[in-house]
Amino acid sequence: MNLSLRLDDLRNIYRSGELTPRRLLQALREKAAALNPDYHVFIHLLSLEELEPYLAGLESRDLESLPLYGVPFAIKDNIDLAGIPTTAACPAFAYVPQRSATIVEQLLALGAIPLGKTNLDQFATGLNGTRTPYGACRNSVLPDYPSGGSSAGSPLAVALGVASFALGTDTAGSGRVPAALNNLVGLKATKGLISTAGVVPACRTLDCVTTFTATAREASQLLALTARLDARDEYSRSNPQWNDGSAFGAPRRFRFGVPRRQDLEFFGCDEGPKLFSDAIERLERIGGEAVELDLSPFLEAARLLYEGPWVAERYSVAGELMEREPDAVLPVIRAVLAKAPTVNGVQTFRAQYRLQALKAQCDRVMDALDCVLTPTIGRPVTLAELAAEPVLRNSELGYYTNFMNLLDYAAVAVPSAFMANGLPWGVTLFGRAFTDQYLLGVADALQRQHDPDLPAPANLARHDRARLVVCGAHLDGLALNWQLKQRGARLVEATHSSSDYRLYALAGGPPLRPGMLRVSDGGVAIEVEVWELPSHELGSFLTGIPAPLGLGKVQLADGRWESGFICEPYGLDGAQDISHLGGWRSYLRSL
Repeated sequence: MNLSLRLDDLRNIYRSGELTPRRLLQALREKAAALNPDYHVFIHLLSLEELEPYLAGLESRDLESLPLYGVPFAIKDNIDLAGIPTTAACPAFAYVPQRSATIVEQLLALGAIPLGKTNLDQFATGLNGTRTPYGACRNSVLPDYPSGGSSAGSPLAVALGVASFALGTDTAGSGRVPAALNNLVGLKATKGLISTAGVVPACRTLDCVTTFTATAREASQLLALTARLDARDEYSRSNPQWNDGSAFGAPRRFRFGVPRRQDLEFFGCDEGPKLFSDAIERLERIGGEAVELDLSPFLEAARLLYEGPWVAERYSVAGELMEREPDAVLPVIRAVLAKAPTVNGVQTFRAQYRLQALKAQCDRVMDALDCVLTPTIGRPVTLAELAAEPVLRNSELGYYTNFMNLLDYAAVAVPSAFMANGLPWGVTLFGRAFTDQYLLGVADALQRQHDPDLPAPANLARHDRARLVVCGAHLDGLALNWQLKQRGARLVEATHSSSDYRLYALAGGPPLRPGMLRVSDGGVAIEVEVWELPSHELGSFLTGIPAPLGLGKVQLADGRWESGFICEPYGLDGAQDISHLGGWRSYLRSL
């Protein structure tokens, strides 16, 4: 069966009546069973009998009532599906859960159908997909390379065309590295945004459930449907309104960080520097301004993940089994976790203090940027290289990924190019916590450069910063500008309004205040500035604005509408029309 399994395409096929979920799942199961001996995608492929309750349940439901009606998906086998064994790629650890993970329950309630449980690096410890007793996961494009891990089977299910999307997990990069190696979008949302209840922990304080999709648009749709506070998960976090589904859109002018040359590492790959340079140029073409940043504090934080006490957190899951049945755990996993029992409380707190210091440093860098661009991996490694030096090569794969959850950032891996040998190559966009939909909007813009047939978003992308147009005392350096700066605002641009406004010097003061009024005739363009401040600070700013001024929508010279200062008409009593001066600074100079 050769058809598109993308969410919108599949929905249209169902709507046309050409196909039913039952026929599709039966065909996909046969295809998956045929692929499994070569790729080792699934640890457990659901039987027809196990699929039947899901299919029968759909047949009594209306397609239009279920956003994911009949959508096939795969589940990494450290995520619970009720009645199906969860192994974490360790047969001796296996158990049969009575209840599904919260994320799986959500997807089932939305109409999605699970096809099976996918292969992974044992206990989700690894970035390559070979650390499993169920057979190494080969790359979907070139069989001499790995699929990437630890979520190795999940991207294969999507890339090989047996699932519309798949669930993975990400502690150190497991939702991003395999996405890059299989030409997929891998979304590692903000920690706690997708519930981890019912997920076998790797590091409970860091773990994220991830999605693998063909497009950023699909990742956005899934996130909007599943980002919910979960009482089952103590680490669950509410999704702010600025990060809901409507925040996914086309990016406007933005600033993105690029690592300094000395921080970039391609591990001898000749193609990597050029591929990354091309990705930077494509971001610039869609409105980005590249800003060089010092990546060294991010990289130092990354080293804490395996060189610091967080390895003991991994041991808290597998350690008891290692002590009782050492041979039940793969030798390479035992080696990674071996030092965990020697970690003490003093070391743990010292590492936490160092991490907090690094986070403060990194956050200051991030505050001035909309996102950061890095390669997803420095260099793809072959299966032979992994077999020869498993720890070193695995470590190289995590160079750009290991710091993300420690520092509490959101990240999305997106396809960017193909290497000369045909292997996919990708980049990662990361940003502050709760900027997931914005990052997906930028990723979507990158994808649309390669595939113009992808639908363009109808709206502009948004993130955790609100833009504000000012025209008077809040201009840079003027009397009330401190009210913006003390809230963490930064100047984005100096520009003009559209030629539809009149500017007045209002009666009263001090301080002297202008009023900008939109008119149908006789308007002029007024000098304004666009500032950006944290969205959570906007409310306190708004409540401090005295009448007759307020915030509304202001049109700029290029046609954009932004939030900004407006004036109630009654406030013009006794005001002086200063429109001919073109702006408030000119008026002040004229006094």
